[in-house]
Amino acid sequence: MMDSLRLIQLTIILGCGFIAGAQTDAGEKQRGFFGVSDVRNEVHVDGVAADTLKSSLTTVFLPIVYIVVFTVGLPANAMAIWVFLFRTKKKHPAAIYMANLALSDLLFIIWIPLKIAYHFNGNDWVYGEGLCKVLVAFFYGNMYCSILFITCLSVQRYWVIAHPLSQQRKNNQIATAVSVAIWVFIWLSTTPLYLYDQTAKVANLGITTCHDVNVIHDIENPFPDVRHPFFYFIFMAVFAFFIPSVVTTMAYVGLLHTLGDSVSDNGVGKKRRKAVVLIITVLVTFLLCFVPSNVALVVHYSLLKIGVANNGYGFYVTTLCLASLNSCLDPFIYYYVSEDFRDHVKNTLLCRSNRTVERMRVSFSSLKYSKKSNIYTSSSSQTQTSTC
Repeated sequence: MMDSLRLIQLTIILGCGFIAGAQTDAGEKQRGFFGVSDVRNEVHVDGVAADTLKSSLTTVFLPIVYIVVFTVGLPANAMAIWVFLFRTKKKHPAAIYMANLALSDLLFIIWIPLKIAYHFNGNDWVYGEGLCKVLVAFFYGNMYCSILFITCLSVQRYWVIAHPLSQQRKNNQIATAVSVAIWVFIWLSTTPLYLYDQTAKVANLGITTCHDVNVIHDIENPFPDVRHPFFYFIFMAVFAFFIPSVVTTMAYVGLLHTLGDSVSDNGVGKKRRKAVVLIITVLVTFLLCFVPSNVALVVHYSLLKIGVANNGYGFYVTTLCLASLNSCLDPFIYYYVSEDFRDHVKNTLLCRSNRTVERMRVSFSSLKYSKKSNIYTSSSSQTQTSTC
């Protein structure tokens, strides 16, 4: 909990510095981190923007973070999908949500090599406007998809504890329908990202950026050039971040309240510990990946809308990069939500087949354990020591 509090304090400090850096003198409008198009349709950025695009922050630190995300996230989420599809025989709502969450992460991770090459190449995008739009759409689609499926997992976790006798088949049907609805919403909500140019040819740097520079044609009236991303990110911040965050918080408050009322249950202590670990994992994911990036997006485009300088752009691009870390943290959520997932992962890593696991389970269940002698006794009264 102390680490979580320190993380909150760090986020607040950085946020304050970001907002403070965006302030300008009264009545004065300057160029922010955007490119101004001249009469020849050439885009030029100011000194702050140029320094940031050439700095080690964007050409070294960001690609290293993306390499970590790709290296950890690709095998972790690929294994998660393998477990959910081929190892989990009994499907339940949590498995359905987690499988969709892993698929969302994997669909984003496969595009990360383009992002890594872009930053290592000095923020010079050489793959065309179309691929840039695809990369941007999958990036934000993954972020908002992760938030929504984590919310579903949180609500489902509360529902299982509060209503343990609910019908499994009906719950699976609801989980499937909700998952389909989320994918449709994400598909529709990312469509606006394809409606305006994401690349900008920066003449004074000799590079083509991807989603890093907004082209402004009239510095005195910049809103027409940024109205699409402004309305898009305001809408997504409200409906795909803020509201799901509130629902997730309410679900965990209700979960802890329900566990607190179940004092007569012998296993309530273990359930409470698992719930606390899960809550901390989700909290860290939100504080590290989702809160800074969504706040930064709203502030950034609000500043662009009125033509005010955004001197905290380094913090802005860093928060977007950190948002991709959710693809590494999500497998930890699977681990703490599902005991079956933990067992299947261990058996997969040990190369145990389903038949071998079933034989071990049947053999183990036929033994009776004695606490006094610390041995297992078979039904034929033969004494065996435990090798499990």
